[in-house]
Amino acid sequence: MIVLRSFEKLQRQKNSVVTVGTFDGVHLAHREIIREVVHRARMREGRSVVVTFDPHPKEVVTRARGPVQLLSSIEERIALLDALHVDIVLVIPFTWEFSRMTAGEFYRSIIDARVGVSEVVVGYDHMFGRDREAGTESLMALGRDLDFSVFTAHPLTLDGEAISSTRVRQALQAGDITRAERMLGHPYQLAGVVVGGDRRGRTLGFPTANLDPDATKKIVPGNGVYVVRVGVGATQTFGIMNIGVRPTVSAGVQRVMEVHLLDFSRDIYGERIAVTFLRRLRDEQKFGSVQELVEQLDRDREDARRMISALSYTSTHNKE
Repeated sequence: MIVLRSFEKLQRQKNSVVTVGTFDGVHLAHREIIREVVHRARMREGRSVVVTFDPHPKEVVTRARGPVQLLSSIEERIALLDALHVDIVLVIPFTWEFSRMTAGEFYRSIIDARVGVSEVVVGYDHMFGRDREAGTESLMALGRDLDFSVFTAHPLTLDGEAISSTRVRQALQAGDITRAERMLGHPYQLAGVVVGGDRRGRTLGFPTANLDPDATKKIVPGNGVYVVRVGVGATQTFGIMNIGVRPTVSAGVQRVMEVHLLDFSRDIYGERIAVTFLRRLRDEQKFGSVQELVEQLDRDREDARRMISALSYTSTHNKE
């Protein structure tokens, strides 16, 4: 896959099948669109092109409403697109000036003049152009003018609701990582560097690694205790991650992400780890004493081991 962040090395090719969007998280509905692009490009003996944006358009257009929480960094997005066998990903820098471009200007000056296009594939709810002014009917009208066809993908649903980046974010905010995974098509992940904490967990017999995320704009799942898989360099292990304010042992103000690694004793301060969320164990709660907290942590560890064993069995069984 070729990744381009400018038009300098992009050669115009009329026989391109193109899709345009942010594709945050590259969830299952996005994947259906991308697969359609790849399939139709091969049928035409053309090339598949994904046009996306960085930063996320909402960071520029709606920044006054507060920070945008993302499902994926641009690097993660590109990696997920690469796995779908796209020929070219064009990442357009999204600026306020660019956001003022009309739908017609965008398709005429960029998609037609720079990329080249024979067919455009979009989702059922696709909106584009300045202030999201245009939809599929406008796109089909442009297609008649610029000689390209339009294919509109049907919505992909889960439990009767259309899968969308917004619904994935809502699931993660609620701590429902299982539902989020079902919509994403893959487990949610956070990566970052292990930083020093107050080392209180070590005094309780549960040493933890505090995570400082690489991508600060990525959404952090809702407060609670989770079973996770952790990558430390080439090593893969499992752990229990707590996200929250630790109300039993602190003032309950600062939110932290700390992971207790199972069957792992090496000091990893300063190292980068990748945390993959597997299951939610329980809500964060305040205990009447530190001893009650320790007893619950012991139960958490045993519950996590049982879950990991069940997940390992399911994974192995599915491969047979």
